Amino acid sequence: MNGGRSHVTEDDYLAGPPELIVEIAASSAAYDLHSKRRVYARSGVQEYLAVQMYEQRVDWFILREGVYETLTPDTDGVLRSEVFPGLWLQPAAIWSGDLAAMLAVLQEGLASPEHAAFLARLRTPVGESQ
Repeated sequence: MNGGRSHVTEDDYLAGPPELIVEIAASSAAYDLHSKRRVYARSGVQEYLAVQMYEQRVDWFILREGVYETLTPDTDGVLRSEVFPGLWLQPAAIWSGDLAAMLAVLQEGLASPEHAAFLARLRTPVGESQ
């Protein structure tokens, strides 16, 4: 719907993979980053974000040609979703407990031209061009 691959079936079930899965992992990090990641890739989940609490690490993966590649942060240390333009995360702010900085980065992403274009695409009815 509106470009997404998930939909509600005629009998009210959800079908199709989500575009993004976010997991907060503590003791399950090894399982999440190996077994579950393979399942997500095989299922076609476009982005997978794993926040590893014990390691104080954030891995954001993007599915390209059936294989996850790690998104690289920009020069400011910000990770930027490719599937959801404007969804930005600064992992250093998480680990330092600086929620104001984390929110400021997110707000900057939501104010970006890329996010505005993304919203315009979502508002365009399926089958119509912009």
